[in-house]
Parts: sequence; structure tokens; C-alpha cells
Amino acid sequence: MVCAIGVFVSSFAQTPNLQIATDKTISLIFPYPIRHVDRGTKDVLVQPVEESSNILLVKAASKNFPETNLSVVTDDGSVYSIAVAYGESSTWIYRFPVQLKTSVSTYANSILDNPKTMIGIRDASWDMMARVVGIYIKDDVIYYQLDLQNGSPIDYDINFLRFYIRDKKKAKRTAVQENEITPLYVAGNISCLKANTHNSIVVALNKFTIPDAKYLAIEIVEKNGGRNLLMKVNNRKIIKAISLPDLK
Repeated sequence: MVCAIGVFVSSFAQTPNLQIATDKTISLIFPYPIRHVDRGTKDVLVQPVEESSNILLVKAASKNFPETNLSVVTDDGSVYSIAVAYGESSTWIYRFPVQLKTSVSTYANSILDNPKTMIGIRDASWDMMARVVGIYIKDDVIYYQLDLQNGSPIDYDINFLRFYIRDKKKAKRTAVQENEITPLYVAGNISCLKANTHNSIVVALNKFTIPDAKYLAIEIVEKNGGRNLLMKVNNRKIIKAISLPDLK
């Protein structure tokens, strides 16, 4: 029986190249609960297991699709990038170990107090100000360092922090196209900024660049208030991202 189980269960020290089919379900078991899943294409079907937050079920939606990828972020901030192709697999269960390399959460928290390395991206409203003070990159992740300042005597409760790519210009009678981006990890306090204080936030996103006709919008909305903030980041700023060194 032990030998038979070995055919269907596999543990990987490195991220596997996954083969999936339309008539079999593959189970991916991660060492920590799954926070976010991103499919390269809709040819890959995924389903979390409600009773076990660290298990992801994967299956093919169509046959013979072009090779794509699957990205999974776990609660410890680790990112698992998995190549996915159509094919018959003799392994039905994959177990992933804890990542040995430094996780996204470690990098994000390590740059919370970094000195300002970028200027020119800011917005202000009624004694509230938000600035992008640094953009960093490590592997396939970009880190945006934000500085929030509350110069008023009233606490600023954050309703939500949102990232999306938007068109610079809107044609008449045409809706603005927006593509929201889900953060991989957020370090720092994103619930409340006390009166007359400042706070640093680092947001980790999957690596990307944007066309000249679009910009990255960083929107911060106040709960039960009107001091909403919108910062616009163009591609010229993104490509100046500072490479982060390996951490030990």
C-alpha cells in the first residue's frame, strides 16, 4: 500500500511543472492557508476547499490549451508560481514545503521604515496627505512604499485601499476602463491613522508595467468621510523601481 500511495502523492522541494486534464482533479496542499490565487488563463479551473484553507483543487477547463501558469500566495507571504500544461499526470496530490527563500511578507516589512527614494506622486485633502515614497522590486514582485500623514485633529479611518490600472483619457460617451489589482501582501496599519500622526504602508503586487495611455491608480477612501485620496503612478516611475538585495 505504501508503494501505491507513492504513485499518487508527491512532495516537491521546488515548484513543480503541473500537468492537468479535464477528467481528473489535482490537489495542491500548501504549508499555510491560501490567501490569493491568480490563474494565467481561464483554461485552468481552481477551487479552494472550504474545510481546509491550505488545499487548492485544480482541473483543466479545456483540452490541449497552451502552457500557462498559476500563482498562489499563502498567509506567510510566500508566492508559489507554478507552470501549468495540459496532460495526463500519474500524481494526483502535490505537497508544497515551506519556502526556503525570504517571503514577500519579510521583504514588505523590511522596507516599511526605508527613507524616501521617490518624489512627485502625492495627493492631499483637508490636512490628509498620501505619497508614494518608494518603489522596489524583488523577483516577480513590486513593492510600493506609501507614506500617510494626518495633520488634522480628527482620526482618519480607512475604508479601503485600492490599486487599479486606468485610462488616462476618456472618450466621450465611453466608460472608463479599470483593471483592479489584488495585493499579494500589505504591511503596516491600514485601518486607522490617528490625528496628527503619520504612518507607512508597503503593498506588494505582482510585477507589471503599463502602456503610456494608462496609469496605476492608488486610491485611499475614508470611512464615513470625504477625505478621499488618489495617487497616479505612470510607467516612467515604475521602471525606476529599486532592486532589493537578498535577505539572510
